[in-house]
Amino acid sequence: MKAVQFAQYGGPEVLQVHEVPDPTPGPDDVLVEVKATTVNRLDMFQRDGSRPVGKFPFTPGLEAVGVVLNDNAGFHKGERVLTTSALAARGGGGYASKIAVPASLLARIPDGVSFEEAAAAGLAASTAWASLFDVGQLKAGERVLIWAGSSGVGSMAIQFAKHAGAWVVTTASNSQRAEELRRLGADLVINHKQEDVGQAIQQAQHSVNLVIELVGTSLGSSVEACAQEGRIILVGNLGGQKATIDTQVTRLKKVHIIGAGAFHTTPQNEEKLLQLIAEKAVKPIVARTMPVAQAAEAHRLQQQGEHQGKIVLMHG
Repeated sequence: MKAVQFAQYGGPEVLQVHEVPDPTPGPDDVLVEVKATTVNRLDMFQRDGSRPVGKFPFTPGLEAVGVVLNDNAGFHKGERVLTTSALAARGGGGYASKIAVPASLLARIPDGVSFEEAAAAGLAASTAWASLFDVGQLKAGERVLIWAGSSGVGSMAIQFAKHAGAWVVTTASNSQRAEELRRLGADLVINHKQEDVGQAIQQAQHSVNLVIELVGTSLGSSVEACAQEGRIILVGNLGGQKATIDTQVTRLKKVHIIGAGAFHTTPQNEEKLLQLIAEKAVKPIVARTMPVAQAAEAHRLQQQGEHQGKIVLMHG
């Protein structure tokens, strides 16, 4: 089979297509022919060595969608499946054309959802769901601030929160992106380059019950935006790892700051969110579709950060 791998740390050019042995499934594994994956920020951190992988050559790809090749562990040949734990598979991550995935890590893809859509949803949608519901315990009628609305996680979180009956405020860096986020359902969009987000939310008299914190350095503004006993879920560090907060305000508001770790929801919940896509209740945003052989170029585009949504890599 073919796999895009890197054998040393470096820039996008270290990603190379190689012929590698097919994986040998274990007794609880399901052999999957991979049809699509995406580019995630962690892929780039692994490639450049800032998140060491430990063993070369390494096949990236945090999620994978594809077709089951063998009947096993309750799955049947021809079924379409998603895993957001592809790195736990034999054969490598989603940049490989075949992987052997533990059955417990697979979600079935319903009719009406394409491989491209399922991959674009993938880990971003799973993380958004876990942030809002598994950890954030979002309820209908609550108000939620979702940072970085144009990101993969942000764009899915906006849609899930609106579908759940929440009032949603998000952030954008320019007017074009702000308009796109309103189309996704955001009730209020704040240009974080022009306004102080925490102050803007308080001035709008819409302090929030829940914050999906994807930036990290904006934690002080997240605290300011919170209502009494607000919850802040630390999901990502798009802006950096260090932040300063007013501990007096945090204490008096009884703000709960919860570190969510690197996480996603269960395969059972992933099937629920894929069903929402099938019903056209939510829509994953595909920035661009490219052959997996062009993974190096896809990494360059991801680093530029000028796109909205996910770059999907398709296997031929």
